[in-house]
Amino acid sequence: MLLRTPLHELHLQHGARMVDFGGWAMPVQYTSVLDEHHAVRRHAGVFDVSHMTQLELDAATARPALRRLFANDIERLAPGQALYSAMLNEQGGILDDVIIYAPLPETPNLWRIVVNCATHDKDIAWMQKHLSASGLELRERRDLAMLAVQGPAARELLAGLLDAESAAVVRGLAPFYGRFLPQLGFVARTGYTGEDGVELMLPAPAACELFPRLLAAGVQACGLAARDTLRLEAGMNLYGSDMGEQDTPLSSNMAWTLRFDHEFIGRAALLAAQAAGPSETLTGLLLEDRGVLRAHMRVALADGRSGITTSGSFSPTLQRSIALARLPLPLPETVMVEVRGRWLRARVVQPPFVRQGKARY
Repeated sequence: MLLRTPLHELHLQHGARMVDFGGWAMPVQYTSVLDEHHAVRRHAGVFDVSHMTQLELDAATARPALRRLFANDIERLAPGQALYSAMLNEQGGILDDVIIYAPLPETPNLWRIVVNCATHDKDIAWMQKHLSASGLELRERRDLAMLAVQGPAARELLAGLLDAESAAVVRGLAPFYGRFLPQLGFVARTGYTGEDGVELMLPAPAACELFPRLLAAGVQACGLAARDTLRLEAGMNLYGSDMGEQDTPLSSNMAWTLRFDHEFIGRAALLAAQAAGPSETLTGLLLEDRGVLRAHMRVALADGRSGITTSGSFSPTLQRSIALARLPLPLPETVMVEVRGRWLRARVVQPPFVRQGKARY
């Protein structure tokens, strides 16, 4: 039996095609992937992402234990600021990528943590194992839904549905910051599309009430297929595809998230790997021939070395196929990718492929 988000019936009412995603019944698309993708790049779209795991830790003594759990450093955060980080094992392998929200003045000890649904059991067990030594207890907020409203017009359209005070907060919210709105719940200016917008963590009844109002205001309902093409264009990793426990941030285009000036699980292993120098990296491919790149395709370098694609799709913005690929270093300028028995030429590029709605290549 698949798990269902609080908006399940609304998805069916609006014609969504549902699929099994990590044990959840989720909308993969409503109209077409292209329409939904372009709506987010050009205007606004809303995604139900209530399958994501929302965790809270409410304790004045939480900071030292959280610093040890995450490779990025929460000590740098201002009140309400969000942080993207890897959570690592002792070998420096990526257990998951997470977003942590620092406490707000009105809730001075409350940390919010969002992790992937596919790693739900593993993540909670790992975190609780290390937090319990400090007498800390995670709380999972299954009563909350999560909506991602993304696109250049997203914040303004959302603000138009709110009272004056809440609308002013949404309009004035800085990137990667969150605030609590009495009318809605917690709102943060983050996302997984490369566009502006917010993510809302709010009680399930409020999410079910807001979703149709957003659609009536001109926001496009979007499914997971468009979410995947958007995040791929933005060069954002998907856990379980582009990275996993066998990979480190150093080899996964995530070195920028590491802060070695504090102690964290996996730090010693990463320092050793950094000293030895990486042998591979995660990079972008831009297909120069006709075809569509997908995950798990073989990549051949001219000198006999090889790699593999980890994610791939047709890019609606670039009007050509793109991929993320794990390749050996040093990188060449071009490679050959085996696509359905044919070897096609691709250019090696640095992600993202699209920035602020504009193609980079």
